[in-house]
Amino acid sequence: MTVIDRPQKNLLGKIIITSTLVVETGLHIGGGGENLDIGGLDKPVIRDPMTQRPYLPGSSIKGKLRAILERWLKKPLNRSGGSGTYRYESDDLEDGYTEISPGKFVRYQGARTCELSRVFGSTGGSNCYLKADIIGSEELENKGNPQTINGETHIKTKGRNQPARLIVRDCHLTEESAKQLEKIDTGLYMTEWKFENSLDRVTAAANPRQLERVPAGSKFKFEIVYTVEDGTQAAEDLENLAIALAILEDDALGGHGSRGYGKIRFENFNIEYRDIERYRQIASGGGKFLPVAIKDIGELLSRFSDVKALLSEKKS
Repeated sequence: MTVIDRPQKNLLGKIIITSTLVVETGLHIGGGGENLDIGGLDKPVIRDPMTQRPYLPGSSIKGKLRAILERWLKKPLNRSGGSGTYRYESDDLEDGYTEISPGKFVRYQGARTCELSRVFGSTGGSNCYLKADIIGSEELENKGNPQTINGETHIKTKGRNQPARLIVRDCHLTEESAKQLEKIDTGLYMTEWKFENSLDRVTAAANPRQLERVPAGSKFKFEIVYTVEDGTQAAEDLENLAIALAILEDDALGGHGSRGYGKIRFENFNIEYRDIERYRQIASGGGKFLPVAIKDIGELLSRFSDVKALLSEKKS
């Protein structure tokens, strides 16, 4: 009988970043319509089924931030997304190679150290090749088919998953913004129509369609939560997230961004670091969380040393 040690990952605390997301041009994130009525909307927005208010799904924002950072960090396209598309994914916790077609390999960075995968998570790959000594030392499944890659023997295995450190909450309207939107008269509840035409270049025949958009000026409550497992990595990860948020302001959220939809900006950031000791204090009825208040994304980037200071006492 062999007794082995399988420790949990560190949990040093949580970083909570809140802000107000301001829609600057009409925004469309689609929701499946139950009916397609004559003269009705072709593409409705997603709504909260309880209140019927439009909202911004956290999954849409998280996916956009991930896509931005994939390009910013110059990650290779090693995983098929279907329909001829590719994306980046760490196939395992350790560095290795993805076989994208017979005899063709793309190198990926293991999720333990990858700046993207350790934040957003990754799913283990089925075409993952690791060094032979890693397969043995970490007792991974040996699927055979050894390959010599860059002069070293690699063996096929089923890659391991990496849970995400980042949570992106669904964004719901601020109460003030909801009251304003309830007063608008567009024929839709809290949203607007956007009529578009696709014109035949020869006959000028029109193919009209009607899209629903969240109007410019709408404000949503934005919140992300980052789990701190390593203080040094956390500082790097948060800086990358701040850069991604800044790039998002100059990009677009939701569909049809190239046609002017989905310009957004962030304002009034609050950043709180809740380490384990603070959670204990709260549980015992003492202590409180003190946020760092930051006006906008420009100030967030310029004052990032203040954000790093929140982590200085809890590096591991």
